[in-house]
Amino acid sequence: MIEISTDDRKAAFAVTANAYPADSPYVPPMWADFDRMLDPARNPLARDGHGRFVLFTALRDGKALGRIVAAIHDASNARHGTSRAQFGYFDCVDDPEIATALLAAAETWARERGMVEIAGNFNLTAMQQIGVVTGGFEGAPYTDMLWSPPHMARLLEANGYVPTFPMTTFEIALAGVDPRQLLGEKQRAILADRDYRWMPIDRRHFSVRLEESRLILNDGFDANPMFVPPSAAEYSFQAGDMMWVIDKRISTVVHHRGEPVGAIIAIPDLNPLVRATGGRIGPGFPFRFLWHRWTNRRAVIVYQSVSRTFHNRGLNGAMLYKVTSALKAAGYTGLGGTWIADVNGPSLRQAQKAGAKPLHRLHLFTKALRG
Repeated sequence: MIEISTDDRKAAFAVTANAYPADSPYVPPMWADFDRMLDPARNPLARDGHGRFVLFTALRDGKALGRIVAAIHDASNARHGTSRAQFGYFDCVDDPEIATALLAAAETWARERGMVEIAGNFNLTAMQQIGVVTGGFEGAPYTDMLWSPPHMARLLEANGYVPTFPMTTFEIALAGVDPRQLLGEKQRAILADRDYRWMPIDRRHFSVRLEESRLILNDGFDANPMFVPPSAAEYSFQAGDMMWVIDKRISTVVHHRGEPVGAIIAIPDLNPLVRATGGRIGPGFPFRFLWHRWTNRRAVIVYQSVSRTFHNRGLNGAMLYKVTSALKAAGYTGLGGTWIADVNGPSLRQAQKAGAKPLHRLHLFTKALRG
């Protein structure tokens, strides 16, 4: 018999260790991040009234075998004129009964609150990890990438969900990349222009750079599908811990005549460390962390954004040139890129120009809740 529990974060965290083999590419979140992110009292999304969510865990004979978060991003529905619920953190064993029970719980919760459709994965918003992997299952994900086994998409389709909004994550083998190939006339002009200043994101100026990067994100992404500008509290809650892992050599905020106009946020890939520790900080974690810092050769671009008034001026390419050059100089060999939607032609072309190769194929899965 299947039991569905509510808001049991410890049981939910245990699901993936029970559901996925140890040699799968799946990497759990850190327990501390999982715990605080799904605590409505701490997460500004719920605490400040911008959204609502509930966590369901499926147990059989007391063993946690599946989990799902049902959410309503009220700020997104208001901005985009939708009545959409979202599901996220959806992981389970390859068992139709478990999957159906979890999806039914999420759908019922959403219907009771007047929603007419549900889509996911969203963990918990479109500015966090999204999607269900539908191809490239063998690829090891970088930090801030989702990975799911083939049965998750199959179980969703069996429950009436339809794949939509195709996306791709990318990987660049830096040894084969010449950053100069990213330079054209516009990019060279920017690099030579003293009105532009390249500000590293370091610990001393972290809070200032964090807020500058948020403002650039909100302006540059304003017209993107599903985008909702994160508040200062939401952005800090999601990104504030970056201060402890940031490598100041590989991220930058660009100022033009003193105003922040571009940002590229790249961090060392923490997934090998998180995978090795099972997402938990134990007595040996500080040593493992230091060893990872010394030996890691992978990084990931979480996002890059340019203020709208600087679109089509070559700044994106100039930033990517600076960062790939810095990555190579610092000894990094692999660079991951988080999802780019198929509808985003300019970003896809820039990724191709940078030598990026597809890593994972993802889709959102949607279902109507009425009719």
